[in-house]
Amino acid sequence: MERTLQERINRKWMESGVTFQDPQTTYIEEGVRIGQDTFIGPNTHLLGHTVIGERCRIDGNAYVTNAKLGNQVHLRFSVVLTDCRIEEGAVIGPFAHLRPGTSLGRGVHIGNFVETKEATIGAGTKANHLTYLGDVTVGRETNIGAGTITCNYDGFQKYRSAIGDRVQVGSDSTLVAPVRLGDDVYVATATTVRHDVPAGGLVYNERSEKVREGWTEQKRKKMKKVKV
Repeated sequence: MERTLQERINRKWMESGVTFQDPQTTYIEEGVRIGQDTFIGPNTHLLGHTVIGERCRIDGNAYVTNAKLGNQVHLRFSVVLTDCRIEEGAVIGPFAHLRPGTSLGRGVHIGNFVETKEATIGAGTKANHLTYLGDVTVGRETNIGAGTITCNYDGFQKYRSAIGDRVQVGSDSTLVAPVRLGDDVYVATATTVRHDVPAGGLVYNERSEKVREGWTEQKRKKMKKVKV
């Protein structure tokens, strides 16, 4: 009975102008709505009250629950979306996780192994690699470097952070909430930010770099001596 019902639902959407790469592995619940000229790849689950706009593309292996997608949104392979809102032209994935409370503006890019939660992200902003954005508001045209983390939980309660427009956050940076970065702030690579940064400022941590010449050869000699 379930298979018969699913075939009926899928056929209804195909007759309405939606393309299924493999209808046999596509699961859509009754409350879902899909716009015309949308492409849906294999092993996709559209659940709850999900709304998909027109001319969207879902590559496959997506698990989408109660999400609202604008027109021309692209879900790359293997993404999980729950209780979130995505505006027109955004690109998500592959391997991204959008948790409840996520709201993405037009043209936002959320890339591979990026997780968001209670995050409002402005138009044109990009977080393309290995990032956690939780309990944060991010402005427009901001770039979040790989390995960035918003440290929103201190073991007792959670705090929000705010990142302005056109901010450049260097790779491997941590933002310890609550913290606010003004517009056009530049966060140097591998910086831990604990205090607010005014607009246009550079924030960095002083670190000395030391080199020990010949260290590798000395290490090898030492290891040879301890071999049994």
